[in-house]
Amino acid sequence: MKLGAYTACVQDRTLGEVLELLRDMGLDSIEVNSGGFIPAPHIPVDSLMASDRARKEYLAQIADAGLELTALNVNGNPLHPDVEVGSKHSRDLITTIELASHLGVRNVVTMSGQPGAHPGCLAPTWVVEPWHSAATEVLEYQWDEVAVPFWRDIEARARQADVRVCVEMHPHNLVYNPATLLRLIERVDSTQIGAEMDPSHLFWQGIEPIVAIEHLGDRVFHAAAKDVRINEESCRLNGVLDDRFRTPQAGEPALGIGGRYVANNFPENPPWEFVAIGRGHDVNYWTRFLSALMKVNPEIAVNIEHEDVELGQVEGLSLAAENLMAAAKAIPRSA
Repeated sequence: MKLGAYTACVQDRTLGEVLELLRDMGLDSIEVNSGGFIPAPHIPVDSLMASDRARKEYLAQIADAGLELTALNVNGNPLHPDVEVGSKHSRDLITTIELASHLGVRNVVTMSGQPGAHPGCLAPTWVVEPWHSAATEVLEYQWDEVAVPFWRDIEARARQADVRVCVEMHPHNLVYNPATLLRLIERVDSTQIGAEMDPSHLFWQGIEPIVAIEHLGDRVFHAAAKDVRINEESCRLNGVLDDRFRTPQAGEPALGIGGRYVANNFPENPPWEFVAIGRGHDVNYWTRFLSALMKVNPEIAVNIEHEDVELGQVEGLSLAAENLMAAAKAIPRSA
């Protein structure tokens, strides 16, 4: 097992600075962004696609710092019905699979994507619970006419490249839990698609990540270390499906996620929020989480994803690294 970090939380630092930071924290794995929602400052995609020498120099820089490049991350919405977004994110995924093959990196992390409700729809439409037939019709269109053809092509590309596509189970995507991940695998007859086991989005849906790991078994290819804190009082009042998120106003900081779209701000007193590992679930829980991962994939890489807004970049990453390594040290030798 390798422990590391996904570098999206330190996008303002150079690759050299990030490598030094992770090394000093005692980590040995790095995951960098290569497209999708956010820029790719830690990997020069175009030059690496063009030059074998550039690829060797890039990998050597990482190895010289005592780290291994364990995944390329291209989270986005490759099925977005707005062509400006969907075409870029799907291109980025295809390019990343090819680049991963050139670099000898087995894992590409992404999301399944979310289409619109019908042909001509411009907004991604997530069916939360299809209790009526109109919702079922939407899902049939999304799976049969959009997702399955796209993902059959991605599966073929991944097979040819000998790359594994690690899908984050993320709400607002067709794949958001173990059942929908297995549906995608079955529908495209996949050997290359599996889970990026990010427990954070499972926690807030009420899914136990350790149970999900045991259920998915060797289809767990890669993992994230990201925690969630459930704020019980707010959750008891509004549940986890809280619609009080707010779009940033003109002049306010905003994170672009493709085209004209931005990430919304969390409400005050949210029912749940992302926190550094150890701030939602204690180190003992993370020991059990890592033990479960090792049972299904002893060589797995587990990379910290830091999105705790109450902690600074380095502060949150350092706390997560400290807790993650403490959890790993506590794994029973027989695990």
